[in-house]
Amino acid sequence: MKHLSEYRNPDRVRKIAQAIAETVTRPWTIMEICGGQTHNIARFGLEELLPKSISLAHGPGCPVCVTPVSLIDKSIAIARQPDVILCSFGDMLRVPGSRQDLFAARADGADVRIVYSPLDALALAKRNPDKQVVFFAVGFETTAPANAMAVFQAAEKRVSNFSILVSHVLVPPAIHALLSDPENRVQGFLAAGHVCAITGESEYWPIAKKYGIPIVVTGFEPVDIMLGLQRCITLLEEGRAVVENQYARIVPPDGNAPALRLIREIFEVSDREWRGLGTIPQSGFTLRKSYQEFDATRRFSIPDIPSRESPDCIAGKVLRGISTPMQCPLFETKCTPTRPQGAPMVSSEGACAAYYRYRRVQTAS
Repeated sequence: MKHLSEYRNPDRVRKIAQAIAETVTRPWTIMEICGGQTHNIARFGLEELLPKSISLAHGPGCPVCVTPVSLIDKSIAIARQPDVILCSFGDMLRVPGSRQDLFAARADGADVRIVYSPLDALALAKRNPDKQVVFFAVGFETTAPANAMAVFQAAEKRVSNFSILVSHVLVPPAIHALLSDPENRVQGFLAAGHVCAITGESEYWPIAKKYGIPIVVTGFEPVDIMLGLQRCITLLEEGRAVVENQYARIVPPDGNAPALRLIREIFEVSDREWRGLGTIPQSGFTLRKSYQEFDATRRFSIPDIPSRESPDCIAGKVLRGISTPMQCPLFETKCTPTRPQGAPMVSSEGACAAYYRYRRVQTAS
C-alpha cells in the first residue's frame, strides 16, 4: 500500500491534468457523485487544473443533504416526545427543517445527542432502560451495514427501547433519476469508491448500457480523482459506455459479501423521498417486516407534518448538478454555515459548504 502522500503528490496531479488536456477534443460534463470527492476537488483546486472544455457537476452523494425536510421534521417531533433520547451524527443537527433544526430542538429541551456510531446509540439504550433511544439512521450503502448490525444486535439481545429512524438512500436509482431528467447535462460519472466497496460494480453496468455513458469507480484523494477523470474522459472520447474500477486497491468487483448479506437480512428496498429530487422508486431501504418493531416511525405516533423548504434556496438544482452553489442568490449572503438555508451548506460533504470553505480561500489568495 502506498503512503497517503503519493495520492496527494502535486506533481503527479499536474501530470495527469496535462494528459487530460492532451486527450480531450470536445466539451464534456462529468459528475462526481460523492460529496467527499466534491470537497477534495474544491480543497485541492482540481477543477482549475482541468481544460476549460471539461465541466464538473456535483452530485447528490451527500446523505445529509438529500434527507428530506419531512424526515427532519419527523425527527424533531420524535425528539420532543417524553423520555426519548434521539441520537444522530453531528451534521444532522443543523440541517433545516420546516421551522427549526435538531440543534434548536435541543436548545428547547429535547434530549438530542451526537454519536459516532449506531452502536453507540444501542449502548446508550442499554444504559438507559427507562428511555426510548432513537438513532437517526442516515446514509448511502456505505453506512447501511453498521445500521443493520445495530438492529441485528438489538433484536438478538432484546433491547426493546432501541429503534432507528431510517433515511437510507441508494446511489444507482439516483443516477437513473438524474439521467432521466430533461435538464440533465451529465455525460459521464465518477462513482463513489466507498459505496462500491460495499456493493461492487454490477449495479452500474445496466446504467452504463441503457444511457450510453461511462462510469468510473473512483477514490477520494487528488490523484485518485484525477485518474478517474482521465479515464472517464478517455472513455467518452472513445465512445465507450462501460464501467471501470480505478480504485481497485479498495473496491473488489463483487463488493463485500458479508456486509451485503447483513443488509439484506435487515433491510428491503423501497421507494424513498430525496431532498431536491422528489420520490425516486426503489431508491432506499426500509426495515423488513421481521424487524419493524425497531422502526421509530411505527413506534411513535407522529401525525403527518406539513413540510416546506426555503423558496429561495436552489439546493435541489445543486444536488442535481444543474446549478453550482455560486449561482444561488442566497450563497454567502443569507446562507452561510452559521445560518444555513439549505442542507448542502450544513454538511461536511455538501457542495455549498465546500464552495464556501475553499473557493473563498482560493479567491482571497
